Amino acid sequence: MKQLLQHVSGGEIEVVDVPAPKLLAGCVLVRTAASLVSVGTERASSDFARKNLLQKASMRPDLVREVWNKMRRDGVASTIGAVRSRMDQPSTPGYSSAGTVVAVGEGITDIRPGDRVACAGAGHAVHAELACVPRLLLARIPLSSDSDSEVSFEHAAAATVGAVALHGVRIADVKLGDIVGVIGLGLLGQLAVQILKAAGCRVVGMDIDPLRVDLALRLGADAAATSSAEFSVACREQSAGRGVDAVLISAQTASSDPVNLAAEVARDRAVIVAVGTVGMALERRIFYEKELDFRVSRSYGPGRYDSAYEQKGMDYPIGYVRWTETRNMDAFLQLLADSKVNVGALITHKFPIERAPLAYDLITGKSDDRFLGVLITYPPATDETPRLTIELPGKGRVNPAGTASLAIGLLGAGGFATSTLLPVIKRDGTAALVGVCAANGSHAQHAAQKFGFQRSTTDEDNLLADPAINTVVIATRHNLHARQTVAALKSGKHVFCEKPLCLNAEELRDIARAYRNRPSDSRSILMVGFNRRFAPLALQLRSFLRNIREPLALNYRVNAGFIPAEHWLNDPEQGGGRIIGEVCHFVDFLTFLVGAPPVEVQSRSLANPGRYSNDNVISSITFAGGSQGTISYLANGDKSYSKERLEVFGGGAVAVLEDFRRLELVRAGRKRLSQSRWRQDKGHRAEWQAFAAAIRSGENSPLTFDEIVTTMLATFALEESRATGQPLSVGELRDII
Repeated sequence: MKQLLQHVSGGEIEVVDVPAPKLLAGCVLVRTAASLVSVGTERASSDFARKNLLQKASMRPDLVREVWNKMRRDGVASTIGAVRSRMDQPSTPGYSSAGTVVAVGEGITDIRPGDRVACAGAGHAVHAELACVPRLLLARIPLSSDSDSEVSFEHAAAATVGAVALHGVRIADVKLGDIVGVIGLGLLGQLAVQILKAAGCRVVGMDIDPLRVDLALRLGADAAATSSAEFSVACREQSAGRGVDAVLISAQTASSDPVNLAAEVARDRAVIVAVGTVGMALERRIFYEKELDFRVSRSYGPGRYDSAYEQKGMDYPIGYVRWTETRNMDAFLQLLADSKVNVGALITHKFPIERAPLAYDLITGKSDDRFLGVLITYPPATDETPRLTIELPGKGRVNPAGTASLAIGLLGAGGFATSTLLPVIKRDGTAALVGVCAANGSHAQHAAQKFGFQRSTTDEDNLLADPAINTVVIATRHNLHARQTVAALKSGKHVFCEKPLCLNAEELRDIARAYRNRPSDSRSILMVGFNRRFAPLALQLRSFLRNIREPLALNYRVNAGFIPAEHWLNDPEQGGGRIIGEVCHFVDFLTFLVGAPPVEVQSRSLANPGRYSNDNVISSITFAGGSQGTISYLANGDKSYSKERLEVFGGGAVAVLEDFRRLELVRAGRKRLSQSRWRQDKGHRAEWQAFAAAIRSGENSPLTFDEIVTTMLATFALEESRATGQPLSVGELRDII
């Protein structure tokens, strides 16, 4: 399918062929008929992308601080690589579209193939021929009230922006007969004017463009002006000198003039709502004297930015939240069906998807044409089945892989895969890169082109069933690891799975069963991405500790940094939480250094009243032989400080490992120091080389299956101990595997 992409570095816009998106549970696959270009949002993104690094730095000092802190902590080379990877990933513009349902995912009962729907959401309602959209981010398009005809796709494509305007009106709490000012008569402002008129309000508009002022008057505004002075006069005239009851600001400017103009024309105790992106340096005197109520409207209504609502489909009960973002979309579409809002008058340009870059030339000023509503249109639906796999030009098929070679199928093409795993695999140069799969077709296609895969796909079975692939690399979200590992083992593939291997003991049991019953002729091995034990400084440290014949005391401090509670890693269903998703790394590393398995664990959370989502955890591990490890995993520190510090005491010796860049070894009064000034090395390259070498030589995995199981069981025990406050024996859990 064709999709519009924008490069973050340089801002170039291109239309590319990518695999159709995978239909996910709780989602609907929609064949797009029209999508609306958000002039404000997408122009701002395009302008930012086209700026050079210095200009971007001046606009986003927060990102500059982040890069500087990472450079101090991880080294120059590591930071440059991370920045390049982030800048290289194209973005997928678009968040307002309409089309026809092609298929519905598991759990969807009220939408059927053939339904006509409007779609919303960045990353979902993108400018592409097909889109996978969560149920609560779409609304069915109704029939027109005065005929049997339906609202057109081109008009329904404005439903998201219409819902933004409608939510702004609701935030203003206007009532029948109220007098309302609207500052900024672009697409959003014109929609707000019409919605306010439909609600029985008198409306005074203001914009510096006289053509937009004339259009607002034609669409129902009672008065409109092109200057602040004229707007003030019109507001006084319409309100008999009292001032307007509410003002909606739908302009987009860094200036605070619109906010303070709104205060001037407002009556005593009026409501002012910022719907657009404007400066908010309020002049206190006038806001104080009138006791004005200043509000900011958040997108298209309750549910926005709530992953439980948008991604998991957990709707708010209507008795408690009457107008959610979905119900706002429904209401706006009904206004279209009732001819209360005229979107057709606002559409100035249409571009077929093949010529979509011209739309960005228009909104960014490369073209001199005046514009308001800009649409991208798509070819009519066909009976053709969506193409989930694309062969890259010039990349021939490989022969079925033998046991002594690597032919790779990659599942997952997110940030970690493209910034860390794939550069290591590519640099190693010993593997054939056959296919890359991601739920997002643009991600799969980008990774395939950048790293030289033979094909991209959104169908994981396309890789798992391919006899030419003998090695599956899993870099998807944590909740998919177990299922994909089991499927790959049953297919007789070697498996490299990023940590964690799974999220619970039941999944671990399924993996153990698949591992024991894997095809006898495959000799497939299983590896989990516990990379720290392969780091050069880690090997030096292990060698230093090897001759100590008494129990060790190990203190591992991880300055993990805060992530929001709604982050997918904190979601028990997707990420498993930070103990299972992250602390497993450190459990494995301490086990490697001690050379003995954990036998008992205990974990406690610090008192975090709501903010840290159990991210601050102190864990104790007792190993066979008596060594004792403590892992302090903390989210309440300063991220500019070093991330990881390990101190080991035992046998009259001390070792300190700082961020895998500096290792200090002390024994008998002598100090040995190893450090890297430019690059942090956490062992990813050596880890992959060990895995690849094991496949080529027919040897066992560098990590034994027993080591993998032990680490995961100890991690599950830590999570259970955190919840119960009680110590747990790791051996007791082993019986269930």
